[in-house]
Parts: sequence; structure tokens; C-alpha cells
Amino acid sequence: MPYFRNGKKRNKARSHHSLQVVTLCISTAMVLMLIGMVVLTGFISRNLSSYVKENLTITMILQPDMNTEESTALCQRVRTLHYISSLNFVSKEQALKEGTRELGANPAEFAGENPFTGEIEVQLKANYANNDSIRNIVKELRTYRGVSDITYPQSLVESVNHTLGKISLVLLVIAVLLTIVSFALINNTIRLSIYARRFSIHTMKLVGASWSFIRAPFLRRAVLEGLVSALLAIAVLGIGMCFLYDYEPDITKVLSWEALVITAVVMLAFGVIIATFCSWLSVNKFLRMKAGDLYKI
Repeated sequence: MPYFRNGKKRNKARSHHSLQVVTLCISTAMVLMLIGMVVLTGFISRNLSSYVKENLTITMILQPDMNTEESTALCQRVRTLHYISSLNFVSKEQALKEGTRELGANPAEFAGENPFTGEIEVQLKANYANNDSIRNIVKELRTYRGVSDITYPQSLVESVNHTLGKISLVLLVIAVLLTIVSFALINNTIRLSIYARRFSIHTMKLVGASWSFIRAPFLRRAVLEGLVSALLAIAVLGIGMCFLYDYEPDITKVLSWEALVITAVVMLAFGVIIATFCSWLSVNKFLRMKAGDLYKI
């Protein structure tokens, strides 16, 4: 009879311990998923910023007397500038065709000559797509022979940079708050799981085991639990991203596979590191306690 009672107690203890491990892994995985979503949002924000900036067009309006050879030479010169991402030349003839298609009539027939001028449309590299840099670039491009005027959407540039600055600040605040909250949640969960073994920790300390020897199995288990939690979170987030790619294939323009891999590595490292650190703190707390204090908590 005592044997069956002890067996039932051991089975109940194992069952309780297994439930704690499952709860810990699930709760940690949920926190890691939130962290992963914040990291992905940061990548999307950064890539979207670069995408929008690199698609802002600066239009160089050429003088009417510029011939094709001079325009081609100017294009080659502008293309070599280090801040130019891409360039598109629109000749007077092309501009006339586009104008005729839009107006439904040929303006040259009324004006007696082609009223359009050639244009060079340039896109800047993302690092130079801000107001200060654009002003300096426009000033430099105006000095080129054959350029009569330069236009660009100044208000759009200001709006994009202002909006992206706000988004970056909000993401930073969310990331800091989420890190603090996730640390508190994971720390409490791990401390509760170690709390059930506080008397075992004290017993090992009484028989002369060193603190590092007592900590070792808890830290190994924390690494394993953090690894499992991170892999679970990565799997769920990965499935979600696959559905997102199927629903919106153009998401690849602002979210590359490289960003997904970096996010997975961050989640894996964060899960293992924070689980290990919280376990280290919790074990040390019980190691410092005296026997009488173990009954008071």
C-alpha cells in the first residue's frame, strides 16, 4: 500500500512538472512571437522607407535646344554620380507622344513645333532622399549645361521623412516596453517552476554541493526550454508569414528572406538568453535563503 501511495505521488509530481514545462514553453513562445512581430515590423518600416525614398523622382528639365547627342552625354555624366540610384531619359519626341495620347490631339499641330522639352528623371539612393541632401543635389545638378529647371515633390519628401521618423520612435518605445514585459512574464514563470524544487535546492546545499553544481541542471533545462519555446514561436510566425506571402506576394518588396532569417535568429537568441538569465536569478534567490525562509514564501 505505501508503495502505491508513493508511486501515485511520484506520478502526480511528474505530471505537475510536465504541465509546468508545457505552460512555460507556451507562455515564452507567445512572448517571443510578439518580439518577433516587432522585429519584423521594424524591418518592414526600414525597407518601406528605403523603397519610398528610392522611388521619389527628381526631374531635370532640359533646354529646348538640347539635341540627342548632348542629352545622351549629360545622362551618362549624371548616371556616374554616387548618389544616383536609377535614371530615365525622356526625349522631346517621347514627351510629345505621351502628351498626344493624354490630350487626344497633337499639340505640335497647333503650336507649329514640339512644345515639349527633354527630361531626365532620376531616383536617389535612400540615404540621400532627405531635404538637406536633396537641396544640395539640386543645387549641383542646376550647374550642368543644358539644364533649365529641376523639380521634385518637396512636400512629399518632408511628409515621408516626418512620418517615418514617428514610426521609428513608436517602434522603439514598443520594443523597450515589450522587452521589459516579456522579461517580467518569463521571469515569473520560471521562478514558479523552480519554486516547487526549492527544498531540493536547499537539501543539495546542506550536503555540500557547490552553487555552480546546483545551478547547472536548472540552467541546462532553461536553455532547452528557451530553445523549444523559440522554435515553437518561429514555426508559428513562419506559418503566418507563408499565409501573408500567399495573400500579398508584393510584400517581398519590403520584407526579404534575409529579414526573416535575422528575425528567427533574434527570437532564438532572446529565448535562450532570457530563459537562462531568469533561471540563474531564480536559483540564486533560493540558494541565498535560509531554511526557515523557505516556508514563508
